[in-house]
Amino acid sequence: MPIQRALLSVSDKSGLVDFARRLAARGVEMLSTGGTARALRQAGLVVRDVSDVTGFPEILDGRVKTLHPAVHGGLLARGDKPEHLATLDAHGIGRIDLVVVNLYPFEQTVARPGIADEEAIEQIDIGGPSMLRSAAKNLDRVTVVTDPADYEAIAAEIEDSGDTTPATRARLAAKVFARTAAYDAAIAAWMARHAGTAGADELPPVWTMTLPLEQSLRYGENPHQRAAFYRDPACDETSVASARQLQGKHLSYNNILDAEGALEMVRDFAELAPAAAVIVKHSNPCGIALGASGLDAYDRARATDPDSAFGGIVALSVEVDEELAVRLGETFNEVILAPAFSDAARAVLDKKKNLRLLETGPFTPKRRAPLVRGVVGGLLVMDRDLGMIGPQDLRVVTERQPTDAERAAMLFAWRCVKWVKSNAIVYASATATVGIGAGQMSRVDAARVGVAKARTPLAECTMASDAFFPFRDNIDTAAGHGIRCVIQPGGSVRDEEVIHAANEHGMAMAFTGMRHFRH
Repeated sequence: MPIQRALLSVSDKSGLVDFARRLAARGVEMLSTGGTARALRQAGLVVRDVSDVTGFPEILDGRVKTLHPAVHGGLLARGDKPEHLATLDAHGIGRIDLVVVNLYPFEQTVARPGIADEEAIEQIDIGGPSMLRSAAKNLDRVTVVTDPADYEAIAAEIEDSGDTTPATRARLAAKVFARTAAYDAAIAAWMARHAGTAGADELPPVWTMTLPLEQSLRYGENPHQRAAFYRDPACDETSVASARQLQGKHLSYNNILDAEGALEMVRDFAELAPAAAVIVKHSNPCGIALGASGLDAYDRARATDPDSAFGGIVALSVEVDEELAVRLGETFNEVILAPAFSDAARAVLDKKKNLRLLETGPFTPKRRAPLVRGVVGGLLVMDRDLGMIGPQDLRVVTERQPTDAERAAMLFAWRCVKWVKSNAIVYASATATVGIGAGQMSRVDAARVGVAKARTPLAECTMASDAFFPFRDNIDTAAGHGIRCVIQPGGSVRDEEVIHAANEHGMAMAFTGMRHFRH
């Protein structure tokens, strides 16, 4: 049966007038409310107020206008049930065949800094979700549109046949319930943070999260695994999700994981020097360095492990200029991330058609926010690891005190080891990694791998461990290669044995009291 009556009530009015004109050209009667009705009348369209249909005015500053049997009866009545249609006739209720509703901008409102609770609460839509759900439930008869991006296709179907197809109505109904679920999840999360259902230091009693599909991926970690990327539209922090891809193939599952890791790492170092560079392979850094320029930092990071850097992800804290672009182009890289790329750099890198360039814009501060990881049957949620130490946090436990240069190297190495998969060992100077041992089942093996990776002597380096040393063997291994300075969390039952070993070798060692397991 052709669409004869539509109800339009939208917050986002983009494309509305053109869509309504196409409905009017098909003889569709239009009902509307408040600002939507005004916008349509200003465009010269004939609109009937919902209050005329309900016989009841909008009240409570517009909080109540569509919550009425004359509206929801017209939406929920099934066309294949004569008793439903008889009920409508008995109460003088007309059927509504098309609903065009999008919701108050709650997510955008609460994303603004310093928003007052009262303003946020006023953006919780009640009538809109109710109408959407009623219309979507009756998908056999009612067409429901909540996204302006669907206007063109819906108008074309109506112009072609007078109605929409069952497949279209089913697709739109599914879209409605996904939208209302996301809307309710955003409200629930905000309420938990701001209305006292979870304390400031507690995670919420119910975890709610709904994210729209950003990109279907060719596959996951391996070709036999399906994968997709979902984006949080409320996140306004620097991230791979918000970065602008300037060139190259679509990002893969592994690209996104490694690129996000590289970006998170380089943001930790951006404030320490004019430039910082990180090279990542399989979620582990294979080089981290500070420098006087982007080129200087990149060259020093790549020198840590040039073999592993092949096919890696490069993240920089500064704009990529032409000179740096030429150097980057000498090695095969999967992805390069930076706050910006100069036109000259773009011209150089454009020759590598498959190379993905991600422009992040200026880095924003990191925020305390939960990280979510799926497991079979549930989710693990934890705070991001924003823990870091300063010079005042170093507790020197050896007879020899570190020099100022060694203290600087300790702090840099500690910042690096935070990003290496456990068990992790990092050998570093005050400005660059020299050897990295990542992801070993034995910590002493991690120490040996780091030594094997080093391309230069370790005598002037500091050794950092992400967790305490359970035995003195790590100290002995490091001392055998000239290491004179160590930083580690401490806390082992064998701390005294480890300290004694460091003293035997004339090392300076500091405890942090903080570990950085990374799995």
